[in-house]
Amino acid sequence: MSGITYVRGDATVPSVKGVKVIAHVCNDIGGWGKGFVLAISRRWPEPEAAYRAWHRGRAGNDFGLGAAQFVQVERHVWVANMIGQRGTKTGSKGVPVRYEAIDRALEALAAKAGELGATVHMPRIGCGLAGGKWSRVEPLIEERLVRRGIPVTVYDHGD
Repeated sequence: MSGITYVRGDATVPSVKGVKVIAHVCNDIGGWGKGFVLAISRRWPEPEAAYRAWHRGRAGNDFGLGAAQFVQVERHVWVANMIGQRGTKTGSKGVPVRYEAIDRALEALAAKAGELGATVHMPRIGCGLAGGKWSRVEPLIEERLVRRGIPVTVYDHGD
């Protein structure tokens, strides 16, 4: 029995009260322009600007696989830019998703959501362009967030 709530809809428009963190997976090469990030950028410019600045300054900050950046976009809404994929293309090392990086980023997300008293909202992170399998990601979310009592809603886009 999963402690994750699954709904159809847009993860950028969570319809619950209280503080919300919208979580998604980014790559480690500074690319922002395909997939779920487009939905984020349509609603708020700040997450993309913060991600790009974070990447530009990576020599002097924590940007890299497993890191998470939290950007406040509304009074009660934050976006978590989580670095969980190596590059953007499938190659000799397989698909871009890095489960261990998603796991570390979810750890940071759990701490931030706990601090804010927030619910967490996301698409099926790491399973779109990153090429991951939900059967590998879902247990990480269960372990890092659900078991700590953090409500998680996963959004499947479409009808």
